[in-house]
Amino acid sequence: MSEKELRLNDLKQECINCHKCVLGNTRNNTVFSDGSCDAKIMLIGEAPGADEDATGTPFVGRAGKLLTKLMEETGLSRENDIYITNTVKCRPPENRVPSDEEKKLCENFLLKQIEIVKPKVIVLCGATSAKSFLGGKIKITRIRGKWYKLFGNIDATVILHPSFLLRKHSEEEGSERWLTKQDLLKIKEFISKV
Repeated sequence: MSEKELRLNDLKQECINCHKCVLGNTRNNTVFSDGSCDAKIMLIGEAPGADEDATGTPFVGRAGKLLTKLMEETGLSRENDIYITNTVKCRPPENRVPSDEEKKLCENFLLKQIEIVKPKVIVLCGATSAKSFLGGKIKITRIRGKWYKLFGNIDATVILHPSFLLRKHSEEEGSERWLTKQDLLKIKEFISKV
């Protein structure tokens, strides 16, 4: 096991034992991460859903399957190219959006994951993730595909959340699914140069 994997394992154990907020008392599993800790891309979603809470793995429900499909169609490997996590590691009841307080109490885990993985690109998946890092009122359809700098030196971009895309079936040019594929292709192209 690499030093990176050991550090992330220690952090995961700390996360599993965390009960700082109410989510720690209602979860079935802590949903820490998936993918490769050596990936150049870190994808940060909102929060675990029911399927994720049941398995302990992020993005495994219907939305996660769609995300995996879109990644594969653009030549990105979920196992090798991307490290996946969420703003909070426990499922909010009824799949509600995590509160600012819950995100703040879980922020230490996320910041340490970023520090250990050292991604070249952070992909903010959906409005909740984008607001956590970019702040303010966010119109996701206006900021998706744009590039930002986080922590002074990490490139970041925003994609539409796959749960939103589940309601948008068209793959025609200009559709939300088509735009998301274009965003993923741009991310793939970007990491090929770093």
